[in-house]
Parts: sequence; structure tokens; C-alpha cells
Amino acid sequence: MSEPRTPVFAANWKMCHGPAETAAFMERFRERHAPRDDATVVVFPPAISLPAFAEARAGRPDLRFGVQDVHAEVEGAYTGAISAAMVPATGATWGLAGHSERRREFGDTDAMVARKLRRLLDAGLRPVLCVGETLEEREAGRLEAVLETQIRAALSALHAEGRARLVYAYEPVWAIGTGRTASPADAAEAHGIVRARLSGFEGCDPPRSVILYGGSVKPANIGQLLAAPGVDGVLVGGASLDPDSWAAICGAGA
Repeated sequence: MSEPRTPVFAANWKMCHGPAETAAFMERFRERHAPRDDATVVVFPPAISLPAFAEARAGRPDLRFGVQDVHAEVEGAYTGAISAAMVPATGATWGLAGHSERRREFGDTDAMVARKLRRLLDAGLRPVLCVGETLEEREAGRLEAVLETQIRAALSALHAEGRARLVYAYEPVWAIGTGRTASPADAAEAHGIVRARLSGFEGCDPPRSVILYGGSVKPANIGQLLAAPGVDGVLVGGASLDPDSWAAICGAGA
């Protein structure tokens, strides 16, 4: 991919901002954030708000968007689900897979995440693989083992061309929505582990792989996090729901 390697600013709105709220958010955000050619800005709205986002970002191709989750199958009797193949019609070009909330609340296993990545790739979307450890796993000294297991399961199921298109998001589960943030040193350590685990997989280019940090990112700490070695951008939850806050984050380093 020819996109700038750093920084990438990604917003995960989770189950917030329906179509009307999306339109109002974008009106304010567009006023606060001017296009910049040295960064990538991606928003992951709820699926119901994808068309509204597409309409609200008209004339601003610098603002990309994607889907928060897709089903592991191409189609079928899966009430309430959407397939990756349905997403491109909305104009979305990115997709999340393996977010800790999907793993915890919906039982997404490593094998299921790998299948979702394949579906996203088959649909021509840019996948973001989320990986990370719980507090219990971290305190037990299992950070490296957890990341290796999650990454190996995903990459082993993909062809070389697919691996080359992946973006990674390290999200310490204990820092998501808790107000606790991994220190820049913590983030650098984990990102180093992720990058090292890519070695040996055909199609992966560890030095150039894009790895985001996610977990209680806010305007007050964005500068420190982006300065941490190996951190190529951020995946933001709560702080991306306010257009002023999100604009401040997306303006970091400009």
C-alpha cells in the first residue's frame, strides 16, 4: 500500500452515533479538521450509519471509513449480521476484526477472527487486526504469549498478499474505556513484540508494518503515544465521539 505509514488516526465509535448524530458530528468535525496529506484518518461508525457517514464526508476523500465487524460467512441465515461483501457498496474501504469487545462479548475466537479477515480481504477492504491482553494475562507475564497466539492464528490463515495488506492494532484490554493508559514504554514494548512476531510470515514486512495503539487515547496523551518507538498511530474509542476531541487528536503532529 502507498499510504503514509504514520500517523494513522482511527476512530471506533462502537454502538454510538446513529445516522442523525453522524451527520451532526461530521458537520462540526469538517469545520475543525482540515485535510492533511501526511496522515490517514479512518472512522468506524456503526453499520447503520455507514451511508450517513458516506454522505456527510462528500468532497472529503481524506476522511475514510470502515465497518466495525462482519460475519465470518459470505451469506446465509444469520439474522442481524452483515457480510463483508455488502460493505463496499456503502463506500467503506476498511474493516475491523478481533476487537477485544467482540472477543469478550460475542465469543469471537482466534479462528473466527481469521475467517473474518479473509472475508474482509476478499471484499477488497483494508483489515485492521486487533490484538491485546487482559489485565490477568498481563499480571501473569503472558503478554508475549497472548500476542503471539493471536497473531499466528490470523496470519497462518492468510495468503502472502493478504498479510501484506493488514494493519495491526494493539489494545491492552485493561486500558479500554477504563481511563488507564499504557505508558509510552508499555506501548513500545508491546508494539515491538507484535512487529517481531511478523517475521517468518511470507508477505509481512515487519519494519514497515503499521501498528496502532488503542486504549484510553485522548488529546492529552496523543503526543506522547505517537512519540513512542514503533507506534504508527492510534485506534480511539470514547475520545473519538466528540468532534472537537477527535479533531484535536487528528491534528497531532501536523
